[in-house]
Amino acid sequence: MKYHLIDSSLFIKNRKNFTAQMKPKSLAVFNSNDIYPVSADSTLPFAQHRDIFYLSGVDQEESILILFPDCPNPKHREILFLKETNEHIAVWEGEKLTKEAALKTSGIKTVYWLQDLEKVLFELMTLNETIYINTNEHYRASVETETREDRFTKWLKEKYPAHTVAKSNPILQRLRSVKDQIELDLIQTACDITEKGFRRILNFVKPDVWEFNIEAEFMHEFLNNRSKGFAYTPIVASGNNANVLHYIENNQQCKSGDLILLDVGAEYANYSSDMSRTIPVSGKFSKRQREVYDAVKRVKDEATKLLVPGALWAEYHIEVGKLMTNELLGLGLIDKADVQNENPDWPAYKKYFMHGTSHHMGLDTHDYGLLHEPMQANMVFTVEPGIYIPDEGFGIRLEDDVVIQANGEPFNLMHNIPIEAEEIEDLMN
Repeated sequence: MKYHLIDSSLFIKNRKNFTAQMKPKSLAVFNSNDIYPVSADSTLPFAQHRDIFYLSGVDQEESILILFPDCPNPKHREILFLKETNEHIAVWEGEKLTKEAALKTSGIKTVYWLQDLEKVLFELMTLNETIYINTNEHYRASVETETREDRFTKWLKEKYPAHTVAKSNPILQRLRSVKDQIELDLIQTACDITEKGFRRILNFVKPDVWEFNIEAEFMHEFLNNRSKGFAYTPIVASGNNANVLHYIENNQQCKSGDLILLDVGAEYANYSSDMSRTIPVSGKFSKRQREVYDAVKRVKDEATKLLVPGALWAEYHIEVGKLMTNELLGLGLIDKADVQNENPDWPAYKKYFMHGTSHHMGLDTHDYGLLHEPMQANMVFTVEPGIYIPDEGFGIRLEDDVVIQANGEPFNLMHNIPIEAEEIEDLMN
């Protein structure tokens, strides 16, 4: 891996927190992701399943974690199963985890090769009554591909039909949404790498560059700082492209006088960052662009203050909607009649700001978190209001990643990344 080794105390603590919520005489299983095929012998780059990474730090394919806290044999309360490495694999694919390296990474002492899984698992299954399976219940999940986890779950339920089945996901949703300090430091590193990329492109952007040129400059900086690259597919949207919320073609030329909406973030050690900035191609905002920019910035600043322990996601978004309504009235984009006659299910402001303001962020860019439960300290949220005006040929979104504090306003992990219009203009000129 490109990233520095993570302190195994994080994964030891994560497992302790998870097993504390398991039922008596129960066992939980977690699988690595597949390496996904493209065609012929081509594959996509491996990306680890975030749950097994969260609980073990293991970042390679064909790995399985078993947790069985009530096992009579203490040796079998935590077990890693790994693909057996040898000299041939080392030559052709590179070094894989040895048992010693797995212990150093995860803090798990019992490590077997994958070929021993069925034999060991049979012994364990005779000693437990409940199996925790790992399903994807993220509120935005839409998965058609059968994953390695899915295949294993199907096999496990067929092999051991008499066991009670429980779900790991609700436990993980709650645990993963509240970050440990080690996690916050890793996310901060990802944000700092993103900052380096943004400062790089401020010196690079000028009329007639192409959107993909800007994407390449970010990638250069990310790779140079131990990141694998973008945490998600980057958006580099000049002119009216900014009014396509998930514009990812990044294939147009940037014209003088236009704005560029950038929604990009580096990953680091599988943790995400998620930044949006909007900058002028020519290095200076027009009067109208600046009016809208400042309005978005005010909404962002006030919305951030609302992210406090006990706040509810749905109520928070209602309050942000009120902030945005006031700004749109001031910009002349809507009038009082629009507000008085609005559909409560689709308020007037939604014409120009149609997406949510905040989502959990961490190991996934849209991270785990139960939105119906109150916010807590050490949750990480994005704050990303925008105003999109196709008739005027531009859209503006501003986004930072913040950590909810026990008291006071959230801590902004991106406080060093330029966002004030004057600073952006100064750096571009």
